[in-house]
Amino acid sequence: MDIAAVEDRHSSGVYTKRGVTIVRGEGALLWDEQGKEYIDCVGGQGAANLGHANAAVAAAMATQAQRLISCPEIFHNDRRSELMERLTMLAGLPRVFLCNSGTEAVEAAFKFSRVATGRTEIVAAMRGFHGRTMGALSATWNKAYREPFMPLVPGFRHVPYNNLGALDQAVTADTSAVILEIVQGEGGVFPGTREYLQGAQTVCRRSGALLIIDEVQTAFGRTGKMFAFQHYDLQPDLVCVAKSIAGGLPMGALLIGEAVGVLPGHIHGSTFGGNPLACATSLAALDEIERLELPRRAAENGEYFLANLRQIDTPVVREVRGLGLLVGIELRRKAAPFLQVLMEDGVLALTAGMNVIRFLPPLVITREQLDRVTGSVAHVLAQPVV
Repeated sequence: MDIAAVEDRHSSGVYTKRGVTIVRGEGALLWDEQGKEYIDCVGGQGAANLGHANAAVAAAMATQAQRLISCPEIFHNDRRSELMERLTMLAGLPRVFLCNSGTEAVEAAFKFSRVATGRTEIVAAMRGFHGRTMGALSATWNKAYREPFMPLVPGFRHVPYNNLGALDQAVTADTSAVILEIVQGEGGVFPGTREYLQGAQTVCRRSGALLIIDEVQTAFGRTGKMFAFQHYDLQPDLVCVAKSIAGGLPMGALLIGEAVGVLPGHIHGSTFGGNPLACATSLAALDEIERLELPRRAAENGEYFLANLRQIDTPVVREVRGLGLLVGIELRRKAAPFLQVLMEDGVLALTAGMNVIRFLPPLVITREQLDRVTGSVAHVLAQPVV
């Protein structure tokens, strides 16, 4: 069977395919249908922090699937209660709403901030990415994502990232929340400064707006801490997480601070949110993240990877930046052609805007594998790619 042809025949068309069929993975490696090996620096777009085919996660999933898969939150559940306690302890926030994806966590954050404050407006950052549903898309900056669906949800304002003065001016008595990423991933891999992020928290406290931190891509060790906001001693009111929360199984969560408190019944919900299968898998994933010390490894290997990439001597590179193992190379040319050549060289990576190559490898990646990636990047950037 021609797998690609069948998929192309039936696909919606919204995804641009890379021209490779991935059929197996282990750790930080993937294999295509021809048996060719790749180092995975896409990492499930951030969902594969634990790598592929983690045995403990697979076992927990299989065991729970034979016990109980569905149990809505109108009933209590053992796996769910254990995960809720674990997540709130790790984040230092007392409550959690469980859902199925990052964009669902963002939508819940917007609804809860409106209910908690009685206000309607949201301030977001230019270059920010928060999802593709209508509310999350309204907070997302990229016009290519937004314009086909105009008009979007009213009441959203965008201000330059890392510009505290602009943020301060934008927040008013009508602002229910400010939503920020600690590192803007999709927008080009731009880390926030300590001054900016702590200042944003001060602006929110002073105005009565809530601080929403979108950690859908950065949570669970990616940046060198369990949560990226922990680098800057922040106390956010709402934290959106997903992607690697359950080892790659679809799941999301919104962590809820004291300023939001207990919400009125029936204002939100989810059929699949907090299902026992996802909760059991998430618990196993968190166990593995801690057992393997992945936040520490991401911090150390991220510094190593950044330092080596910065030593590549080529006029094509404008800047190398990142935090932990969320790394971007800003080029003086479009990034997409280089991604194609990298793939041919056995390295899978992402774009982050038109001219940034983004690396999101599984946090289990070895230094030897990172060295291979660096060597491949140096080789590819030296080619006359148009």
